[in-house]
Amino acid sequence: MHLIITDARGARTRSLHLSGARLALVGCMLALGFLLVAASLYHWVFVKGAREGWPVFGALVKLVAKDEFDERDKFMRANLDAMAKRVGEMQARMVQLESLGERVMGLAGLPASEVPKADGRGGALVGARNLSLEELQATLDDLERVAGQRSDWMTVAESRLFDQHIRKKMVPTHAPVTGRTAGSAFGWRLDPFTGQSALHTGLDFQADTGTPILAAAGGVVIAQEFHPAYGNMIELDHGNQLVTRYAHASRTLVKQGDLVKRGQKIAEVGSTGRSTGPHLHFEVLVQGVFQDPQKFLNAGSGKAADTVAAISRTPLVAQQNAPPAGR
Repeated sequence: MHLIITDARGARTRSLHLSGARLALVGCMLALGFLLVAASLYHWVFVKGAREGWPVFGALVKLVAKDEFDERDKFMRANLDAMAKRVGEMQARMVQLESLGERVMGLAGLPASEVPKADGRGGALVGARNLSLEELQATLDDLERVAGQRSDWMTVAESRLFDQHIRKKMVPTHAPVTGRTAGSAFGWRLDPFTGQSALHTGLDFQADTGTPILAAAGGVVIAQEFHPAYGNMIELDHGNQLVTRYAHASRTLVKQGDLVKRGQKIAEVGSTGRSTGPHLHFEVLVQGVFQDPQKFLNAGSGKAADTVAAISRTPLVAQQNAPPAGR
């Protein structure tokens, strides 16, 4: 394109030559300028019209804003409904945990009535109507509070159950000699040496020399010595003034102060001391008083602790210094 520009008098002239590329560039710049001017004018007119309440422009702005608010409200409502559904599911889980917590509390010997409960604002409220943001926040706060309380109670129950488990392990219900039935029982009998009536303070297990002697419960070795009547003897302290005694051993494998586990081999059967043949003489003492070991051996794992408590409340049946009856 070739352009000739002259002034009014025609005295001066200028000529411009525009190629196709230059012409396209000029056109783009002009179009961009028009767009910027139009956008600025559009913005100024609509903002001014909305602020000053022009009849047409004000209505258009309100319509556009209403559509935007509706879309935003729809989006928020969809998210709130999804969150409310999850909260309802969480509250249903909390109800299940509440039932489980009551059973666990009962097993631990704690009052189930003190298990913290939710206030019931859960699934029914979510399903009945739409929750507001404030109601949803209040429900979440309630769930957090109850979950924290139940966590504390579960910790207490765990501690109580662990204590019961340890106590059961410390009760002599494990047979000190496996595969053998008890011989001479606990109680009054004719002494094999004197032929007179005497109290047999323990339970005898006839076995071959060298047969393993096992700890009836976990405890601490408080005595490992040779006794004129008991021979090679071991005493274990199980706590709560509960002691077991293992007599007439041919060989002892633990020493005073050792910690032993339930079922651990601590000695071997023999016939030392006041004995007529190889056997284990097994005794149980509660508060220094001889008790019938068979009651402990017969007690189930779930009743062992109750058995000890019941025996400790019964009248004393013999003094610790009663003469041991050999075999």
